[in-house]
Amino acid sequence: MTPGIYAQRFDELDTVIQLGVASGQVIDVSFPDAVPDDAAADHEVFTLIENYLDGDRLALTDVEIALTVPTDHRQVLSALQNVSAGNTVTVSRLARLAGMDADSEADQTTVRDALRDNPMPLLIPDHRVRDTQGATPPDVAATLRELEDDDAGDAGVR
Repeated sequence: MTPGIYAQRFDELDTVIQLGVASGQVIDVSFPDAVPDDAAADHEVFTLIENYLDGDRLALTDVEIALTVPTDHRQVLSALQNVSAGNTVTVSRLARLAGMDADSEADQTTVRDALRDNPMPLLIPDHRVRDTQGATPPDVAATLRELEDDDAGDAGVR
């Protein structure tokens, strides 16, 4: 992967997704209002995002990411990556999955902070936590949950 900034509009999500790439890894995902003039449009991760949006819910699991966050946030975001498409968790459940005390207000605050500061929404699916807002814009998160819920409904599973 060539280092740089890449951006592309995804009509299915009614948003632009921007990737920061360095050393062959995605280091940042954001949702700017428009495609920046200096951003390249062609990147293999965008093909994987299209595949994900077209129904391949495992398409994004192998994207190489470089996660540079505090250790407690890393625990939370790593645990979140184990929540599969079509499933959601609560903040307290995610705390438990991250090896924290689900009843501790301090640990729940850590989980909320980690989700809000998530440098790679979509690749680290904070939209799968149903009782707090992550870094994914609310309307995009709602669309992603709908797409994944439709899959679960199609399979007869809820």
